This record gives sequence, structure tokens and C-alpha cells, in this order.
Amino acid sequence: MSRTTAVERAIAALRTGRPVRIEGPEHLTILSIETATPQLLELTDPRAAAPLLLSGPRAAALSLANEREAADPHQPVLVEREQWLDVDAALTLADPAQDFARAPVGPLKPMHLEAPETARAALELARAAGLLPALWIVDTESAVSVPIDRLTSEALRPEVTLLARARLPLEDMPDTQIFAFRGSDDGQDHVALLVGAFGGKPPLARLHSECLTGDVFGSLKCDCGPQLKEALRLIAAAGGGVLLYLRQEGRGIGLANKLRAYGLQDRGLDTVDANLRLGFSDDERDYAHAAAILRKLGISEVRLLTNNPRKVEALEREGIRVAERVAHHMPANPHNADYLAVKKAKSGHLP
Repeated sequence: MSRTTAVERAIAALRTGRPVRIEGPEHLTILSIETATPQLLELTDPRAAAPLLLSGPRAAALSLANEREAADPHQPVLVEREQWLDVDAALTLADPAQDFARAPVGPLKPMHLEAPETARAALELARAAGLLPALWIVDTESAVSVPIDRLTSEALRPEVTLLARARLPLEDMPDTQIFAFRGSDDGQDHVALLVGAFGGKPPLARLHSECLTGDVFGSLKCDCGPQLKEALRLIAAAGGGVLLYLRQEGRGIGLANKLRAYGLQDRGLDTVDANLRLGFSDDERDYAHAAAILRKLGISEVRLLTNNPRKVEALEREGIRVAERVAHHMPANPHNADYLAVKKAKSGHLP
């Protein structure tokens, strides 16, 4: 089986509530706490003994850090299955958005983890699938299998395949073509708009991460929608360029998790702390897909429209030269002023 197929099948299995077997120094078979049904859990764990695998920060948020087996916040934590710990209770524990509403639970007993390397890979696979990094460890032979060496960052470096292209007339824009590309790692489809002509010079380029709430519904919590519209205007004014619309909702944590983060923000957490409490990094986005798309379009150098130095660094690591960073600021409003301030203070966005 190819590397790509194994990873795609494992992600699809987790998303649809099926077990995945990670073959490492010690094998682990996992089910997503978020997607597994009670019926499937009973089938794969008939003795109701499956422990929970949580991230170190999540275990600390559940007040387990004073236990020896959960003292290192950088290590996954295995939690013993208790009689009261059914599917609903496990999801309540795994989802930080419920921390402020759920009744006290417990006690929770951390266990010795014999396969930390495989456990870390399992949690990374859950994150790659856009799921909460919280898993059941089950014992079943009927599972999609993926070798651990195919879950390393180097092994997961994606390629893209061109699926389709067409002309796309846009209001007040030069001639525009739209291209659809599919990533080899997770099967997500990304879009490129090739606008006008740039005469062999480095094109003005915008890497725009999907934002349903901002781009489609006009949410005032972020500046994504205005950034998208202004990027197209600036590219048109320059006579041409390229805009990549990347499937990286919520800084790469997915739509459902972004909405969970919104709920935490309503409770007083900022954007960065909300993502961290969910078990993700402050920004899970990866621009390897973007670089692969640019190469497919024959573009090796760009003028990058961004305030985020990580995008510049990421593209250059992938072999795309950034000839110039072009600032891309939007006016603040009362709903996103703190969000914009946090991007500068904690995420390193440039003023």
C-alpha cells in the first residue's frame, strides 16, 4: 500500500468512527472519542476496559498533573476506564468547551503508558483528521492499519494533483482562471485563482485560509472576509497575481473545533489560549500544500501579501522565494480588536 493511501484511509476511518491500528514499536489500536458510537465501542471493547488517551495539556486541565503518570505536559496521558466513563462522559472530558458547564466528574486514574511514541503519533493523526486529540485504546483486529513512520512530519509532506481548471469571470477583475488541486495526504481540495498576467515578474500572491464564518457569513470576530476581498482588489490593481484558497479552517483545526474555540473565547479565553486548551497548537496550518500548488502553476517566486512572518518562513522552507512581503492590514471593529491585538502580541503578526 502506498504511503498516501495508508494515511488517507486512516484519517477517513477516524472521521467516520472506525478503528485505526498504528504499527509502531508497540502497536496501538485507536477510536476517536468524538466519532465512535456506543455500539462500535461495545463491539471493540466488550469488557468495557478501554482506557482513554489524552494530550498532556488536556490531562493538566483535568487536574491530573499532580499524578506521576500525568506530570509531564509534553507527554500523552493514559486514563483508566471507570464504570461511569461511557461515550458521553468521555466526550465531556475530552471537549474543553464543556469545562465550564459540566458537573464534577471522577475520580480519574492515570496509568503507565508503555508506548509513548505510538501514542504521540496517534494524537497527531487525530489532529490531522480535524478531531479532538482524545482517543479510546481498544483491542480489535478489524482496523485500518497505518505504519508509524508514515505519520512523521517528513513522511506526511504532501503533493498535489490538478483536478480541474476553468475560466471564472469575476466582477471588476482581469481574466481569471480557477484551478482545483487535491492534497495527497488528507484528500482535501484546495483552489487557486490565477488572475490576469504578471509578465514573468514575481506575482502578487495571497495564501488565504478558508474561513466559512468570515468569508461567507461576514463574521465580525475576525478580519478574514475583508482580507479576502481586499486581496482580490490589490491583485487586480497590480494587473495580475495568484490567490490560493486553502482548506485550513480555524488556523488548521477545522470548523467544529473553531466553533468550540469561539465558545471558549465567549468565556474569556483569547484565540491562542482557546486553541491550546482544545489540545492544538496556536496555529496548526501548514503551507506545504501552498508551495506544491505554486510549483504546479510554474511559480517559484512571489510577492507575498501577508502580515504573518510564519507564512514567509514556511514558503521559503518549501523552496518558494518571497521577493517581498506586502503588508495587508484591515481596520479593526469592536468585535475583533482584541483578536487582532492577540495576533500581534502572541502570534508574531507584524504591525
